[in-house]
Amino acid sequence: MPATIIQTNTTPFQTVAIDPVSLDIIENALRNARIEMDATLVRTAMSPGIREQGDAFPLIADHKGRMIVGQFGSYIGPFLDGYDGTVEDGDMILLSDPYSVGGAVSHCNDWLVLLPVFKDGRLIAYTSMFGHQSDIGGKVPGSMPIDATSIFQEGVRIPPVKIYSKGVYNTDLIALIMHQVRTPDWCKADLNALIASCRVAARRVVEMAERFGEDVLVSACEELLARNHKAMKQLIATAISQEPVSFEDYICDDGMGYGPYKIKCTMWREDGPDGMRVVLDFDGTDPQSQASINFFLNENMMRMFFGIYMIMIFDPQILFNDGYYDLIDVRIPEGSLLKPRFPAALSGRTHALGRMFDILGGLLGQKTPEFLTAAGFSSSPHLFYSGTDSKGEYFQLFQIGFGGIPGRPMGDGPDGHSLFPNFTNVPNEFLERYFPLVIERYETVPDSGGAGLHRGGNGICMSYRFLESGHIAIHDDRWFVPPWGVNGGKSGARARKILEKPDGSQTIVGNKVEDMPVEAGDVLHYITWGGGGWGDPLERDPQLVAREITQGLVTAAGARDYGVVIAPDGSVDTPATEQLRAAIRTARGDTAVFDFGPDIETLRANCLAETGLPAPIQPRWTHHAIAAE
Repeated sequence: MPATIIQTNTTPFQTVAIDPVSLDIIENALRNARIEMDATLVRTAMSPGIREQGDAFPLIADHKGRMIVGQFGSYIGPFLDGYDGTVEDGDMILLSDPYSVGGAVSHCNDWLVLLPVFKDGRLIAYTSMFGHQSDIGGKVPGSMPIDATSIFQEGVRIPPVKIYSKGVYNTDLIALIMHQVRTPDWCKADLNALIASCRVAARRVVEMAERFGEDVLVSACEELLARNHKAMKQLIATAISQEPVSFEDYICDDGMGYGPYKIKCTMWREDGPDGMRVVLDFDGTDPQSQASINFFLNENMMRMFFGIYMIMIFDPQILFNDGYYDLIDVRIPEGSLLKPRFPAALSGRTHALGRMFDILGGLLGQKTPEFLTAAGFSSSPHLFYSGTDSKGEYFQLFQIGFGGIPGRPMGDGPDGHSLFPNFTNVPNEFLERYFPLVIERYETVPDSGGAGLHRGGNGICMSYRFLESGHIAIHDDRWFVPPWGVNGGKSGARARKILEKPDGSQTIVGNKVEDMPVEAGDVLHYITWGGGGWGDPLERDPQLVAREITQGLVTAAGARDYGVVIAPDGSVDTPATEQLRAAIRTARGDTAVFDFGPDIETLRANCLAETGLPAPIQPRWTHHAIAAE
């Protein structure tokens, strides 16, 4: 049964005309309210994942649950459809179980708070915030076991429950939840920060309603939604063809020895009697994994991904919201990697989530290659480090790593950046102050960005010297299948992880490992991947290449990928450069739209020699269980 909305004032909202000035004021007030949500969160949370890195996402929706400002699209509609309870003034909902809300949150570490906003007895809006909790119990510290085979191994699962009911806080419920986690102080502080952020935005919405009137506020939201619908409809009509295009990419492995896993999407435009729409069909995507790399992809989230990509590429001035969802039909096969069946594990879904942006780039750019972007840092690699220090105090680090953003039509990809633009790095001083470790290196890796007219961003090397014995876990990808380049650009370098012992001996470790012991004095070299290049590298300005050598972004040997020869004094050897570029052009012939690097079987054959790790075994599925061939 759908949720029951209880209102003491059932007077219908009236549609009124909105003048452009009022609409602009309300639109920017909503933008600012979202920014204030973020500011409130980072000032009151305790865990570094939220406070330092900003792993949290706000949302303000209208009274129907449609997102007006936010990032991942609204989950309120699906929640209301599946919530068998009441929603009334003074209530606040908490949830974290993806299966309870159709993938509105995609793993149990993301705790979502939802606040219905009432004024004078009428529901006028919703505010919401979800953030990544550093620990929610389960089989491993951090609660994201890459080797989990069931969601029951991934910590506490919270169905939609009221943490406030008519203004009364459910103290016993929170005590029960906090009893399941390893870091209850952080967890409770982060929950309070989510609550505070929602309340701040709710106050701002009420203030807008008091200033302009409820009817004006509601009508302004309708106008913003309609404006977005109109803009997106025009973008779709001009940029999306009726002829289907397909694209596929891979998750390298599942951390249990199997891979790669294919994600495939076919896109086309339909112009029928019911109007125009885009179809995104994921038929051909591999079945679900027995490990935790499954991504329960909510259809509205995919619609938002599509809209963000379209808007950022074609018209970044548009404020994206939920207004265009009826223009996009998302089809995801049941039992696939993107719609696994309960109780499939989900905690390692970050790689498939990030790969959606590479998939969209490959789809949207095929008809308009000038708008293509290469494959880039399409994940959020994680490092976990936990143990008990010499004082007997427990410590637990969760950190998100950065890498190379892809080369783009307008320029180079940034070096050492995050997939999500709002994420920030954890300062080294913070890490060294609160955890028993020393950061010995934090630098970009030269030549790791793919060569191109516009260079792919470089990955980074972050070297951690551990001061206490403990255990680490690593969740990363793109170590087997490289990030591809476009329009003649080359693929980026792959990720690597190296554990160095105090005697100097080094061991290459996997990019998905769990519960690996480390001793005091060990150094982990955490090397992330680079972005693919854009455009013909032989067209890049040789003087720019030479300057990047002095900046440590490219090496003299790497300059030859651009056909640039560097003289002993560091200057460009112009005659030798022209000769080398001519020879490369003759040998290679025409450039391709996509440079995927070697095929999968060639990657398998060369994997041990190139990466120091055995190649993953191709999965085969029998009733969604995986076995070796």
